[in-house]
Amino acid sequence: MAAREELDKLKRDPLHTPLCELLGIDLPIIQAGMAGGPATPSLVAAVSAAGGLGTLGAAYMEPEAIREAVRAVRRLTDKPFAANLFVAPMRDDYSRYAEVQPVLDRIGAELDLAPRAGISPPATPDRLERQFAVLLEEGVPVISTAFGPLPEPLGRAAREAGRIVATMVTTVEEALTAEAAGSEILVAQGCDAGGHRGTFDTSRRPYGALVGTFSLVPQIADRVKAPVVAAGGVMDGRGLAAALLLGAQGVQLGTRFLTAAESGAHPAYKEALLAASEDDTVITRWFSGRPARGLRNRFIEAAEQSGLEPLPFPSQNTATGPIRQAAAERNDAQYMSLWAGQALRLLTRDTPAAHIVREIADEARSRLSGMAGGGPAE
Repeated sequence: MAAREELDKLKRDPLHTPLCELLGIDLPIIQAGMAGGPATPSLVAAVSAAGGLGTLGAAYMEPEAIREAVRAVRRLTDKPFAANLFVAPMRDDYSRYAEVQPVLDRIGAELDLAPRAGISPPATPDRLERQFAVLLEEGVPVISTAFGPLPEPLGRAAREAGRIVATMVTTVEEALTAEAAGSEILVAQGCDAGGHRGTFDTSRRPYGALVGTFSLVPQIADRVKAPVVAAGGVMDGRGLAAALLLGAQGVQLGTRFLTAAESGAHPAYKEALLAASEDDTVITRWFSGRPARGLRNRFIEAAEQSGLEPLPFPSQNTATGPIRQAAAERNDAQYMSLWAGQALRLLTRDTPAAHIVREIADEARSRLSGMAGGGPAE
């Protein structure tokens, strides 16, 4: 009966879910806030202008750089958009630096980097409160978080300012915690998602929660009142249609936009993605200290072969920075963090983001209309 009711709703209005009303968007398609450069203002604006919700990946950005990027998005569109922040504590733990840095030095030597063992490790800046302040000052309508909900004072400030807060979650327990903390949208992120997943506490789960997207979504949707967004492995209209039928009100896509025309991903990164298949990704903690899914490459293989545990986040991320920077300068994808989900064969080269959004929406409508009408979708 419940499935029939869902089909009846979708037949009346296939894609305009309550999530669309909440966010003020036309289509329940969210572009993930990919930190580190892929989510350029051009990409964010293109997705929003096409009817979805673009997201600025602000987690690693200096506050004033966020301000400039937000204003750049606004010059390109007047549609709603989001910004994503990391809320994990930025407290360094270099207690095992003398053990781990020689491993990184051996890998760095392959890029002609000077060894850093014996040199005092750099401190990781904690920018969260200043980043958040800029988002409020600039009137960013939606703030999304990874690694947990906004800390209580920031969450209260966001609500008082009328901002919508979304939180990435990887278990039912996390979803309930985020909802209780005031998160208005819950992004149910499966282990097939690319990059860092939003697992709150990795001390209990060193490789994060390992629940697939389409197992996770209905279990969360059954337990919460807030809108659920499916993330991980969604690449086209079939994924959007499936997510809606499982109880989600929208989808969030990251990998699908990495090779879009407006993506800021490094050219070597894009080429590696386009040459990869569904079996080429692994989950590693060696780039950042937190579990993240990416393409297997020389860095991951060499680091994992050491048999050591990496430093915790954010210290490991800071320690590997010189290697990733050198790899980018040399156009060498073998030493980059090539974050990617598992549905890689569905990627396309240099497709405009607006076309991706419209294509996903059109295919989802076709599939849902076919099901609701009792016949197969073409």
